[in-house]
Amino acid sequence: MIIGVTGGIASGKSTVARAFAALGVPWVDADDVAREIVEPGEPALAEIAAHFGAKVIAADGRLDRRALRAIVFDDDAERHRLEAITHPRVRERLIAHLARLEAQSVPYVLLVSPLLFESGQAALVDRCLVIDVPESLQITRTAARDDVDESQARAIVAAQMPRQARLERADDVIDNAADDDALARQVAELDRRYRAAADLPPAP
Repeated sequence: MIIGVTGGIASGKSTVARAFAALGVPWVDADDVAREIVEPGEPALAEIAAHFGAKVIAADGRLDRRALRAIVFDDDAERHRLEAITHPRVRERLIAHLARLEAQSVPYVLLVSPLLFESGQAALVDRCLVIDVPESLQITRTAARDDVDESQARAIVAAQMPRQARLERADDVIDNAADDDALARQVAELDRRYRAAADLPPAP
């Protein structure tokens, strides 16, 4: 069984994944895979450079993410072009990573992806788990984590799928606005449910 984990920026997706990992559940991170496919020597990086120009390639030959982000953030056509280059490659590699994990003796697998719904990756999973926090908390956390001002943080949050749209597509929801103990309880309860669905004993 594959559980898709998603949520808005700074909602705590990685924190939740680590909590499941402590119970013996592995995960694949779509952000990690997205970085893999634009490493030097990868076809995606060459295609990005060909379309967007040398200005998005740093002196060391790696992708200049800040420069690329500045181009695509307010330009839908350029963002769609970037997605056309990267999304199919990310999907292909995710499928390979998930297949390797599924071949192991694990209770179930997490696919952690901020773009689970937007990229069509939800088709790869059996259930969708949304990590939910109020937008005000997202803005505060984003500003602190990414060292941006409040207006920039608001713009980043506003550019993502609306919170309510994510919740409407969720099979399960974790409220990550409370303390660590509350989060641990929610993770433990979902782990019990997922193992029961897979006809497996509870975590030790």
